[in-house]
Amino acid sequence: MDGIPKLIRGLLKPEAYHERPSAIELRQTHISYLLFTPEFVYKIKKPVNFGFLDYTTLERRLFLCNEEVRLNRRLSPKAYLDVMGITREDGRFFMGGAVEPVEYAVKMRRLDEGRMLSRLLEKDEASPDIIKRIGHVIAAFHSSAETSGHISGFGSIEVIRKNTLENFDQTIPFIGKTISTSLYSSIKDYTDDFLSQNDLLFKSRIKNNFIRDCHGDIHSEHIFIENGIEIIDCIEFNERFRYSDVIADIAFLSMDLDYANRHGLSITLDNAYLAETGDYQGGRLMDFYRCYRAFVRGKVDGFKAFEPEVDEMEKDGSFIKAAIHFHLSGLYASGGFRPMMVVVCGPSGTGKSTLAFELARHTGFVHLSSDRIRKELAGLPPGQRRPEPFGGGIYSEEFTLRTYGELIKRATAFLEEGRSVVVDATFGKRTRLLEAKKAAQRTRALFRVVECTALNSTIRERLSKRGATPEGVISDADWEIYLKQKALFEEIKEPHTELRAEEPFSAGLKRVVAAIFG
Repeated sequence: MDGIPKLIRGLLKPEAYHERPSAIELRQTHISYLLFTPEFVYKIKKPVNFGFLDYTTLERRLFLCNEEVRLNRRLSPKAYLDVMGITREDGRFFMGGAVEPVEYAVKMRRLDEGRMLSRLLEKDEASPDIIKRIGHVIAAFHSSAETSGHISGFGSIEVIRKNTLENFDQTIPFIGKTISTSLYSSIKDYTDDFLSQNDLLFKSRIKNNFIRDCHGDIHSEHIFIENGIEIIDCIEFNERFRYSDVIADIAFLSMDLDYANRHGLSITLDNAYLAETGDYQGGRLMDFYRCYRAFVRGKVDGFKAFEPEVDEMEKDGSFIKAAIHFHLSGLYASGGFRPMMVVVCGPSGTGKSTLAFELARHTGFVHLSSDRIRKELAGLPPGQRRPEPFGGGIYSEEFTLRTYGELIKRATAFLEEGRSVVVDATFGKRTRLLEAKKAAQRTRALFRVVECTALNSTIRERLSKRGATPEGVISDADWEIYLKQKALFEEIKEPHTELRAEEPFSAGLKRVVAAIFG
């Protein structure tokens, strides 16, 4: 509890609440403390000032608590319940009370986190029907959202250019880390050119009242599918982030679906929204605002990746998120979204399956493993050992050709849906790598290759440990098979990134990510 204010520690006691909760969980962000009870969530603003956000006085926090409830009831009327005064009596803190409050909290009904859109996406349970419903809800919200002369001013070229220049200035420290020099320059050039060439379009958006009091932060972690659609956590602290073109608002979620490797659902959302609103002129702005939103997310994740107080594991995750968001921004700036095939190859024991698993876990890409497919084709459970002599049994040339054929077939099917894949296999023969490359080209997918390598001593040690504890291991390779694989392994002539088993994995993973997405 080091660093936790006395008030927050006091509110971790059940007697501080009228309902006497059976459990209280504390979570926090850089701007808020959140106290979760079985029924409710109490959100307390930290007394911080980040320039774009000022919570430093009690009066300001009270005003913004009331604004948070008022604004969020537009899209989540059942979740936002009240603003509660926090009182102090006899040295103890209470949520509510008759005396003058010393702090304030937003009281919310606790929503089922299992019904959060981001969780449904992870479980592949976000159907097109759900996405259409979300699109219709947001369309209806935008049609009734407030607009005025003051609000419309935020849609001017001057304001938009100021916002984009601020982003580019703030991300200069990330060049060469989470974003390459060439990618940074191409996104900036696209943004500048688009603004210069579309003055009449932006003026038309103002004239036709498409600049409105929007949500400002619509992404999958803020959407719950629970007895209807609840969209929470709109931006209450800065009107500059909330007053925008309605397309900038919906583009955030559209981009986030692409980030979740669900491009088909992104298209479904766009189509449902535009069909409901009839705003096909706004469709011309979709890639521009998706580019902008992805760049902002890359910037925010980048800040977190280099904050000294953040633990190393969280830093690594934020680094990867930043690189992927900047990559997405670049795609929108260069003609639109494209899926990607990442081939992770190398002889047995070099760590390709570990790398492929981690890449898939961090990116949401579909992980396709030749070892798993081989066992499946043979009618075997993935973890069942099936040692065979080199080139024999299920490792014969005929069965291997069948395995690679199925691997490429499945990868192609996902790419055709707009879903990116990590393909994990030895690819010892160059003809097999070329087949993967052709599949990527046929589906207009980007193609990346990562070769995993290791010293013989490293491989011998790894395979020895694998043989001693085979549980969960899918590959059947041993030391003798590795030596034969290595002797026959053909040179990779395509541009590729090498990951050496001897380098620290965390550093190697970030280097590979920067190369793939830079």
